[in-house]
Order: sequence, then structure tokens, then C-alpha cells
Amino acid sequence: MTKSIEKALKELMKHAEKAALKSYSPYSGFRVGAALQLANGKIVTGTNVENVSYGLTICAERAALVRAVSEFGPKIRIAAVAVANRSGLPSPPCGACRQMLSEFTSPDAPVVFPAAEGVRTMKFSDMLPAGFELKLK
Repeated sequence: MTKSIEKALKELMKHAEKAALKSYSPYSGFRVGAALQLANGKIVTGTNVENVSYGLTICAERAALVRAVSEFGPKIRIAAVAVANRSGLPSPPCGACRQMLSEFTSPDAPVVFPAAEGVRTMKFSDMLPAGFELKLK
């Protein structure tokens, strides 16, 4: 990875960390933020929003995705993803987030997130090797 890409991912992670400060997580206390670098250069953030009925909770990554589509339309392309949390715990995107992001994220897009061994970066295609696909006519 080049120095310029590393620098850009660190900056994207700062946006994710800032988004985590706005988390609504009174039940778990697990405050997560996500930042998406769009192909058009824009950065869009989101945070997790919990609900007493846990199934209605939305993850930070999906919140950021919904915001990106709402602001820029359905033709967005995601060039990079960063996830951060206020707990210092590992938190790669969950399966639901990976599947939702897959419709908008290029396979080579870097995804940076807290892992057990520290901050980890992976290609998106390595995070969801067998995602659900449906070819529309």
C-alpha cells in the first residue's frame, strides 16, 4: 500500500471515529462510526442507532450507506470504507453490512477496521467472498 493511500485511510478513519461520538447506543454502549469514501471524492459518515428491540438497530455502515444514497443517488460507488468504535474492540463490518455495501463497493476497495491485532485493512472482495448476487435484466 502506498503512503498516500495509507494517509487517506487514516484520514477516513478519523471521520469514522468522529461519527462514533454521535452513536445512540444506550443498550450496548458499543459506539460505532463508519466513513465511506465515494468515487466522487465525497466522504459520508454514519453511526449506529440502537433500539430497545435489537433487531431494529441499524449499524453505522448501513447508516452511512443510506445517507450516501439519499444525498448522491443510487449510482454511487464506494472507493473505501472505514469503521471505528469507542470501545477499542474488534469490529469489522457485520454480514448484513457487507452484503448491503456489496452493491455499491468496488471489489478492490480497501476496508479498514479495528481487529484483534490492531487496525486491519482488507480488500472488500476478501470480506465478502460469496455474497448474494442477483443479475437484474
